[in-house]
Amino acid sequence: MLAEFVNGFNGNVLVAKGNEIIYQKSFGNRILDSALLLDNNSVFELASISKQFTAMGILLLEKKGQLKITDTLRKFFPELPYNNITIYNLLTHTSGLPDYLSEMKNKWDHHQIAFNKDVIAFLAKEKPQQYFSPGQKFDYSNTGYVLLASIIEKVSGESYNDYMYKHIFKPLHMHFTRVYNSRRSVKSTVPNYAYGYIYAADTHEYVLPDSVKEDDFVYYLDGITGDGAVNSTTGDLLLWEDAILHNKLLDKPAQQSMLSYHSVMDTATHSYYGYGVELGKNEFGNYIAHDGSWPGYSTSMVHYKENGYTVIVLSNNQSYAVDISEAIIYLLNGKPIISPYRHKEIALDKNIIDNYTGKYLVPQPIELVNRRNKLYRHLPGNPNENDVELKPESPTKFFYTNNRDVQLEFEVDNAGKVKKAYSIVCGIKKEIKKS
Repeated sequence: MLAEFVNGFNGNVLVAKGNEIIYQKSFGNRILDSALLLDNNSVFELASISKQFTAMGILLLEKKGQLKITDTLRKFFPELPYNNITIYNLLTHTSGLPDYLSEMKNKWDHHQIAFNKDVIAFLAKEKPQQYFSPGQKFDYSNTGYVLLASIIEKVSGESYNDYMYKHIFKPLHMHFTRVYNSRRSVKSTVPNYAYGYIYAADTHEYVLPDSVKEDDFVYYLDGITGDGAVNSTTGDLLLWEDAILHNKLLDKPAQQSMLSYHSVMDTATHSYYGYGVELGKNEFGNYIAHDGSWPGYSTSMVHYKENGYTVIVLSNNQSYAVDISEAIIYLLNGKPIISPYRHKEIALDKNIIDNYTGKYLVPQPIELVNRRNKLYRHLPGNPNENDVELKPESPTKFFYTNNRDVQLEFEVDNAGKVKKAYSIVCGIKKEIKKS
């Protein structure tokens, strides 16, 4: 079943129960349009999965008595204009700090590669406004984790890259893992590196994000670490998972603090944030997880405590790793999914399209609109050029054309009006509501 992903999944998958690997496979190429195939030791950009390594770096310094998580940000960087933010706030995304990515998009020279010191200097100079008072609420902050990486450097006297290698990767025998934030700045290379590609809707081809103007931040933010930039393999990530579950770097109380509920991410889904990890409980039990996204990459790592399953999905063509991971979890727990198949467009009476237009919750709000007798998915607040065409494969079922394994299916009455609607994502069928 796992070998049958459709819509061009490119990447690596690992499934384990405890420390035993029960499934591991590579799909596709590490450099597209080449003979260079992915294998189990191919190295992927982890994007935000990197945050748990940064959190561990902070906790290791606390273990040595070199800092406290109650220390304030301005203790380390007094030039920054933000008061009363603690390391704890940075770890738990409760700092209220402005987003450096959006701020630098408009005020940074896109021909100059920025490093962490540049982010700090930028914030000190521009003084973008804080979103809210520290501790007031959860708001996912890449800025916070960039600053945590810089605190690691300031306190340890080592570069973030060297510190991660010396104190985490090497002791855990994560031989293929490294911080890789120099591809564009010094043109360094990594053996068996999985280059990340994005899908260009206009040409229906995969291209490097470097060639797309909207993604030029992959160049000018190439030097940033802490919120991303850790690169690894599925096998090394299983070693890491084992280390945080069995206290291999920290004593039990300190490790448990990392894996405890600290801030509320979403009350509806009962999801929480620890230190660099997401936590919660769903129909399959208590889980520890994180995912990541960066142009060319989609990553997911989840562990279920009760049954010991770990699922790791790393994609280098932005296949939706979280959705694929969820489908695997369904299979592991004996839940049905719709077997993958190739979707073929049929001709459809143009008068039918209007029956399906309207607003739906999937679970995020979307709007289905009729444009030139074709059905499009529109995201509220987004420009129309980001809309995705949905093509009919039957009079009541449509598939997305953005190379994502998603379909919408409808039940209609005798007049053709929608009675029920469903989304099907990587084979998982769920009812959605029309608003």
